[in-house]
Amino acid sequence: MVLSTLTAITPADGRYRNKTEKLAPYFSEFALIKYRVQVEIEYFIALSDLLPELKPYSLDDNKAALRRLYQLFSMYDAMRIKEIECVTNHDVKAVEYFIKEKFAAIGLEECREFVHFGLTSQDINNTAVPLSLRDALDEAYYPGLRKLLDMLKQSANEWSRISMLAHTHGQPASPTRLGKEIAVYVYRLEEQLRLLESVPLTIKFGGATGNFNAHHAAYPQYDWKQFADRLAEEVFGLRREAFTTQISNYDNTAALFDGMKRINTILLDMSRDFWMYISMDYFKQTIKAGETGSSAMPHKVNPIDFENAEGNLGIANAVLEHLSAKLPVSRLQRDLTDSTVIRNAGIPFAHTIIAFESLAKGLDKLMLNSEAIERDLDRNWAIVAEGIQTILRREGYPNPYEALKNLTRTNDEITQQAIIDFINSLDIEDEIKAELRTLSPHNYIGI
Repeated sequence: MVLSTLTAITPADGRYRNKTEKLAPYFSEFALIKYRVQVEIEYFIALSDLLPELKPYSLDDNKAALRRLYQLFSMYDAMRIKEIECVTNHDVKAVEYFIKEKFAAIGLEECREFVHFGLTSQDINNTAVPLSLRDALDEAYYPGLRKLLDMLKQSANEWSRISMLAHTHGQPASPTRLGKEIAVYVYRLEEQLRLLESVPLTIKFGGATGNFNAHHAAYPQYDWKQFADRLAEEVFGLRREAFTTQISNYDNTAALFDGMKRINTILLDMSRDFWMYISMDYFKQTIKAGETGSSAMPHKVNPIDFENAEGNLGIANAVLEHLSAKLPVSRLQRDLTDSTVIRNAGIPFAHTIIAFESLAKGLDKLMLNSEAIERDLDRNWAIVAEGIQTILRREGYPNPYEALKNLTRTNDEITQQAIIDFINSLDIEDEIKAELRTLSPHNYIGI
């Protein structure tokens, strides 16, 4: 079957391709190959500035021609590398041979053996992947999350004065403000976003077992650790892990995935809350002409965007959990389990981006139903009992909690009149009674 959105195995590349296509420049096979070419080229350029044998080739014109190999990298180039891989059965070696072919075309054939000089494949992979993660975060993930945050901030401000019955354990509880409850999610997300942005993206660059064995054997006079540190920081804008085996330690990569997982968990929590508010009729949803809510029940307008987000966040977190738990673990100096696992880094990004867009769509559909919110407040006068008994404690009234408990802990509805009658029956000064009578479910909302 020809690959299309209808024949793709995963919905991330099929049904939801229009939402996830923006991630292809970072997580596709084409993207990985392109990033590998970039790392190989920049490493060679750095070598040309260091080694005397390569000084004649370190001209700016040569550097520009070399950089065009990845800046103008094409699908034809990627296909040529895959052809070479069919022979080598090694993906990074295929990249090396491809670059050597290109060296002949741009007049650098004499120095072709300095391509991939002293390196192992993980020096390339463990630099290419952090580069792709950084770019995906900057170009897709952070903008999507910040768009959601902006929408939530706007809603928190718009509904900052809307009194709303709170629910603890699913039962009526001390009232709150709708805007404040949304502000809770803004606060949580911003706190975790700050932590996520502080996680350093690091690379492994040190030869076959992380000791620069080949580099030192060929050129013992150079400080290869300093060279690699400068390559990481000044060329790639990343940080090199000082002590590694053949592969990255992946500890910071795991921290990144754990941070994304925490943010997704907050969004999942939020999705469920909005789902509940819609089911309680606190929100209506805008109706789009032609849409169907149920194949059997014509009246239904389902909260599908929040349900879609919840499901995709769950899938993303399941993969993020495996990535962060598995990647830092490797047998002795190297095994290949990280190689196949890290190729799936785009999957949780994809499902997270799908969730971002679903949440944005769901939030945009919400219409406040003030009548339902006020109706719930009016039906639950028992919730002011907390405030009444607390003021009575202040006044030294005997056993106020127990008195309010006897009044309100019942299966019968507690009405406004029942509260007023109780206040009037208290043996307290009139001004205190007047103070208590000012409390209502609509104004007992704290600060």
